[in-house]
Amino acid sequence: MFVGTIFSSTLLVNSAAATPFYAPPPPTEDAPIFSGDAELGFTHLSGNTNSQTLIGKTRLTWLTGDLTHSLRGEVRNVSKNGETSAEQYLLAGRERYDFSGPHYLFGFARWEKDRFAGYDQQLSVIGGYGRQLLEGSRHSLSLEAGPGYRNDRLRDDDNERLAVAYSALAYRWGFSDYADIEQEMSVEYTQQNTTARSLTALTARLNSRMSLRLSHEIKHNSQPPDDTSVRTDTTTSASLLYRW
Repeated sequence: MFVGTIFSSTLLVNSAAATPFYAPPPPTEDAPIFSGDAELGFTHLSGNTNSQTLIGKTRLTWLTGDLTHSLRGEVRNVSKNGETSAEQYLLAGRERYDFSGPHYLFGFARWEKDRFAGYDQQLSVIGGYGRQLLEGSRHSLSLEAGPGYRNDRLRDDDNERLAVAYSALAYRWGFSDYADIEQEMSVEYTQQNTTARSLTALTARLNSRMSLRLSHEIKHNSQPPDDTSVRTDTTTSASLLYRW
């Protein structure tokens, strides 16, 4: 028997992964200059099992002419019987410049810290070209690619400075007026390893501001540091999403 206090319940967490971070789609003509969203999932179980899980995400977006600016932050913490089993932080900033037609340029910087991934922290800077293949109320699809740089700070070794080849896609299907499915994928190739990320999310709107989101995230590192035995981290969660 256990007692759960749930603001937004997390269904399953298996060493959470950092979420992919893509440029938002091109703004519509009536898009607000400033917008954002916040996502929160929290569970607390007591009784035969004592554990708690916190997943928090936030994103801010604002427009200046043909430029779309966005900032994003994420935190994850999982503990069981007083022992922390997952602890991750992510901060990222992104720029998108739209040309006439489906073409755009992008650039982003991302800082990650994962206590159990073998890295003290990672800093990535990537830029390149994107193309909006589909853009509509029901379907949206964009592809992008470009070069970049990543600094991996290992716990016991010197920093690794790596050139990155990056590619990604973001797809959204609005299958009803109240719900949509999103699929985001990215691959970052370096001389040391290849990092693949995937996010699948189902979002159902409860009202004009609140939504319920079910998501599944995967992060795979082909060659993690020597003190890390697991190559693939996954997160499956349910959370509340507030937009403004």
